[in-house]
Amino acid sequence: MNEYNKWNELKIIIDNQDRKSFYIKPREVWNIHTWKNIWYESYWKWDFFTRPVLIIKIVWTMIFTVSMTTNWKIDNKFYHKLDNKYFEKDSFVTLSQVKVLDKKRFIEKIWKIDTTEFIEIKNKLKQILF
Repeated sequence: MNEYNKWNELKIIIDNQDRKSFYIKPREVWNIHTWKNIWYESYWKWDFFTRPVLIIKIVWTMIFTVSMTTNWKIDNKFYHKLDNKYFEKDSFVTLSQVKVLDKKRFIEKIWKIDTTEFIEIKNKLKQILF
């Protein structure tokens, strides 16, 4: 229960902040504030309630993202293995976890994925979703 209290305290702070003035663009990877998810969903592992996400598309104020993880060791239609130049460990984009997030959750930009790899990820997403 203590984790819920910590998250609720942070959520109040996040919700009360002014709208952030920075730009978010497709292909970027950002750390975001998040909470532990349920069942198959990837989730945070640290006390900071953060995780990386890849920005897929922005429509008005809706920011479409996919989660990232280092837990899975398979490259199939639901996971895309990223080039190791981004992280020291094998990292995957979890294609089955498309989410729309508010800008208030975004903490910091980590890097930008190259265009070729981003196109591969988008093509895989199209196959899964459509």
